[in-house]
Amino acid sequence: MSTTAPPPAAPAVVDLNADLGEGFGRWTLTDDEALLSVVTSANVACGFHAGDPSTMRRVCELAAARGVRIGAQVSYRDLAGFGRRAMDVPAGELADEVAYQIGALDIFARAAGSRVSYVKPHGALYNRTVGDEEQAGAVVAGVRLAGDALPVLGLPGSRLLAAASDAGLPTVTEAFADRAYTAQATLVPRTAPGAVVHDPDAVVARAVAMVRGHSVTAATGEHVTVDARSLCLHGDTPGAADIALRVRRELLAAGVTLEPFA
Repeated sequence: MSTTAPPPAAPAVVDLNADLGEGFGRWTLTDDEALLSVVTSANVACGFHAGDPSTMRRVCELAAARGVRIGAQVSYRDLAGFGRRAMDVPAGELADEVAYQIGALDIFARAAGSRVSYVKPHGALYNRTVGDEEQAGAVVAGVRLAGDALPVLGLPGSRLLAAASDAGLPTVTEAFADRAYTAQATLVPRTAPGAVVHDPDAVVARAVAMVRGHSVTAATGEHVTVDARSLCLHGDTPGAADIALRVRRELLAAGVTLEPFA
């Protein structure tokens, strides 16, 4: 009696993204040049939580030279709080501010011979749009106002991705190797202990488990399913460039193809 072997597993493909350009004037935070040698997509601050015009131009030039996709990391207007403070912004005003940020970054991306390829909210705006339908819709309205039907990067199951899909925009699911998860597959708030994973070995192990095993262990011990096309590493984490390089090497060693989604 003959048996048929199961088909081989599909090769794992993932985009590796990081938050970049998070400086302002003489103040710098992210090691943009080092990270741009590792990632395939760059979430570039557009001036509202960080990122002055000269920083945006420099990061876009570096990204374009390395073939890294440029994404607009839009946020609430909150330079003092780095975009991580909860804010209530009227939907129409927020849509205008999102479009404004995308347009500002796109000028420098096109000057560098590239373009803005996608949009990702930052900080408090990202977390708010996971469950807030109005704010999620405002972000999507801003993306549509900016034109080009740009893909929206966000957390699986979020209101943001649902609103983007309803509006006919491409959606891209994302996971975080250096953030703790709840049992509901959302991110542990940064105000809670252990919200950020600082141990490089743990970040690397989580990255491989997320991409190859589609799972992560929640802060409370449950196994959480993760199905993401893009994996994020925060550029403001101490030693971020070295951690990102280790993640890249281990993913490649595990047979993962690193490829931008846009």
